[in-house]
Amino acid sequence: MKMRSGSIESRIDYSVILPTLFLLIIGVVAVFVAVNQDFPNNVANIVGQQIMWILLGIVLAFLVMFFSTKFLWQVTPLLYVLGLGIMVLPLFFYSPTLVASTGAKNWVTINGMTLFQPSEFMKISYIIMMARIIVSFHKRNPISGIKKDFQLIGYLLLCTFPVLLLLGLQSDLGTALVFLAIFGGLVLMSGVSWKILLPTFILALAMIAGFLALFTSPGGTTILHNLGMDTYQINRITAWLDPFKYAQSTTYQQAQSLIAIGSGGLTGQGFNMSNLLIPVRESDMIFTVIGENFGFVGGLVLIGLYSLLIYRMLRVTLVSNNRFYSYISTGYIMMLLFHVFENIGAATGLLPLTGIPLPFISQGGSSMIASLIGVGLVLSMSYQYNLSVDKEQTNNIRKYKKITIKRVER
Repeated sequence: MKMRSGSIESRIDYSVILPTLFLLIIGVVAVFVAVNQDFPNNVANIVGQQIMWILLGIVLAFLVMFFSTKFLWQVTPLLYVLGLGIMVLPLFFYSPTLVASTGAKNWVTINGMTLFQPSEFMKISYIIMMARIIVSFHKRNPISGIKKDFQLIGYLLLCTFPVLLLLGLQSDLGTALVFLAIFGGLVLMSGVSWKILLPTFILALAMIAGFLALFTSPGGTTILHNLGMDTYQINRITAWLDPFKYAQSTTYQQAQSLIAIGSGGLTGQGFNMSNLLIPVRESDMIFTVIGENFGFVGGLVLIGLYSLLIYRMLRVTLVSNNRFYSYISTGYIMMLLFHVFENIGAATGLLPLTGIPLPFISQGGSSMIASLIGVGLVLSMSYQYNLSVDKEQTNNIRKYKKITIKRVER
């Protein structure tokens, strides 16, 4: 059916929606397989919840799509403050059992019921706030320079510090890395001079190398633990460096993940097949389900869909030519890229485990809804651009009609 020009349907970018929809379908299938293997009595409940979260996320995404640029700009500070406010909640409302198993106070739990993870929603508020800061700074300072670049970085750090402080109090290093990735991507896109970026990059590499050298040295883990590093974080890095050293204890999850993905081979063992027990397979380790059931081909299809989605988001960003939306899109793409890279990298042994979910795939409401809201922001970018084009075309037609009428009257 042909869409009428100027209608709501004609302004929606379906090239962003379609890969997202396929990822959501794959996610539901993967969660079903994981839950069916580990919690067969709760399949309907857990999968049903996942579908409800997806539907809620889709509704919110389409509501966000209709946000005007002006409204989004005005509401951004409120969203940022609200995000910081709800991030305080896990420090007081948490489950001791959950904290003991994960090592982090990052979930809000009231009366034994785990409700949501505030930091997932804060990612979206943080991205929008950072975008507003960058655009406002550039408007006030059209002429760039090293001094101005440091000022901009200072403003962005002021926005970032409260978030990292709260994540530090929650002991949630994995999520903190996501915010740092978003920060890095936005600073890079903001036009900061390479004279600042290059030394910072070299310093970061040197710090990582120094940390690994200390970690692997005799007594290094003891020193790091005395400096405040949590035991669960030490165990995760140990599992990354040598996943089979303590395969029956601290590195069990990493070792089982590698065996499961390897057992899938080229095309996988087949739908709903599993011979291994992998902790939190339905959420953080969901890629093991895809690797085991659908093999290398299934993993490649998944990565291909993510690549297509990111490509379409980049296309929308370039076409819209709106600086505020461009920075929002950049932040969201960085968030998406880091989630995918870290989650799949951890499952395949390339990176340490951090507890970061796989967007649109992992079981969990907070991550799912926040990811879909991000898609809604990109759709809003496309929708607002198409809306402006429609208005311009309408105005041109009206002008043409006025000119024609005048000519006829003469």
